[in-house]
Amino acid sequence: MGSLRDQLGGLVYSTEHGKTCPNCREALDVCSCEESSEQARLAALDGIVRIRRETSGRKGKGVTTISGIPVSEAELKTLAKALKKRCGTGGAVKDGIIEIQGDHRETLREALTAQGYQVKLAGG
Repeated sequence: MGSLRDQLGGLVYSTEHGKTCPNCREALDVCSCEESSEQARLAALDGIVRIRRETSGRKGKGVTTISGIPVSEAELKTLAKALKKRCGTGGAVKDGIIEIQGDHRETLREALTAQGYQVKLAGG
């Protein structure tokens, strides 16, 4: 690890390039950190979509989570929108995991299997 002077000596703002990325220290318009993190997330997946029902940390409310879908973040949001519409409930996309309010495991399994994904029901 470098000295404190080396750690604090990085470029924070420049009128030439504007704001810089805190990770790679490149200008934000040429930074590729998000693309590389998205590629790393997709490479870590095994191709199996897992559907589980969770209640922990949600004050007893049941949520169906879908993880392991090998698509980009933008496609994940459009898929989540279609699945929420199919179930007739709300939900969200957080950290590459689709959350659908309520217990809709069977409906989601049928919908994702019809789209060609290999689906497993995880958990109890």
